[in-house]
Amino acid sequence: MLVPGDLVLLRGELGAGKTTLVRSVARALGVAGPITSPTFTVAQRYQGDVEVAHVDAYRLGGPDDEEAELLRAAVGDDAIGFVEWPDAILAALPEPRLEVELRHRGGDRRLVLLTARGADLHADLGRQLADLRARHLNGESEPGSRSG
Repeated sequence: MLVPGDLVLLRGELGAGKTTLVRSVARALGVAGPITSPTFTVAQRYQGDVEVAHVDAYRLGGPDDEEAELLRAAVGDDAIGFVEWPDAILAALPEPRLEVELRHRGGDRRLVLLTARGADLHADLGRQLADLRARHLNGESEPGSRSG
């Protein structure tokens, strides 16, 4: 559902799975090789079927004008952008298309809260969630497959 130029904001406590989520999306978009948290490099880009930009603003305060321009360039219009810990740099970022919050629920369980910007994405997410629920209730792991 995401296209180049889209921005996804990722929130959640340490260890909630923000980088793991980016890694999974990047793999699904054809990115090969290591995908790591850019905590110390701040931003990384990955080549795949679609370019993926990954920013980690954990160590950043509010950006000055030069930093803001660098952040906008790092996310860019030619990639699907993901920003972890976005709150300190929101003023420097374009309007997000999707916001994701991950909350620990014990062990490896997470609650995922999605906030879609725009009616089209909201409707797409609704269809995707309905499909996931139906597959879960019917014991299907992939669309159209049947277990057992």
